[in-house]
Amino acid sequence: MNPEALLFAGQGSQYVGMMRDLTAGFPAAQERLQRADDILGFALSDICFDGPEERLKETRYTQPALFVHEAILVDQLRERLSFSAVAGHSLGEYSALYAAGVLDFEAALRLVRLRGDLMFRAGEDAPGTMLAVLGLPDEKVIGLCEELQDGEHVIVAANFNAPGQVVVSGSADYLRDKQEKFKEAGARRVMEVKVSGAFHSPLMESARKTLASAIDNTAFNDAAVDVYCNSRAAALRSASDLREALVEQLVSPVLWTQSLNAMHAAGIRSFVEIGPGKILQGMLKRTLTDVEISGVDTAEQLNSFRQA
Repeated sequence: MNPEALLFAGQGSQYVGMMRDLTAGFPAAQERLQRADDILGFALSDICFDGPEERLKETRYTQPALFVHEAILVDQLRERLSFSAVAGHSLGEYSALYAAGVLDFEAALRLVRLRGDLMFRAGEDAPGTMLAVLGLPDEKVIGLCEELQDGEHVIVAANFNAPGQVVVSGSADYLRDKQEKFKEAGARRVMEVKVSGAFHSPLMESARKTLASAIDNTAFNDAAVDVYCNSRAAALRSASDLREALVEQLVSPVLWTQSLNAMHAAGIRSFVEIGPGKILQGMLKRTLTDVEISGVDTAEQLNSFRQA
């Protein structure tokens, strides 16, 4: 059998009502979510179950919500699912490290909460936004970003999600003003992503410095399986390499397309998205054609997967 990879989504996959059925159907999931509320010092469960949506979309709440949801699913599947690799998109990389045995639940959640707070604050201090650019080759998007740099404002390719799907990150007003440039270059569609900052860009540098200190003071284990990290699109296992990669990703592009291709080159043909929604499954279908793709989000899907 071909080796299996677990994939974990980042911001954008959250929805009001997430985890409700998991905690209703699995006592261990309820205990895990209650523990998260205690660690965080606020009722994450209430925000996930009842919203409102605008509050759940705030980075400081979205990131813990996604990590806890994904960690609960990992807990339920860990003894039943054989896998040889993991990868997480942006915030999802913390879930991947949890699945790989690099971080324990409490340590990972504390880092995730800090990361969300820091990114939220960085967005207030240096207002930024992100644009999804569809229908242009990666190289053309990169070249256009370089052309539009003026020495004062930031515009960089931040997420390589799938062929023809790149997210650009940069200074808010300047990036919005240059939005038409991507359409003039031939983009099929350009739309602003509703985020609170210019993620995976130099505008996150203030957050990176503080997060780096916290990561240095957190216990990391060597990974039990290959971890394909965002900033390198290569398999890592050593604790020291994983620390460095986790710090890098805050200001570096998410090399998701490249990571999927690297896993494919390593012989992986079966992928399971763990967590809310199907965003990564869509990216995977647009990147690789000869692979098996599935996902686990709800209690019903979890039960089906466990039985299978």
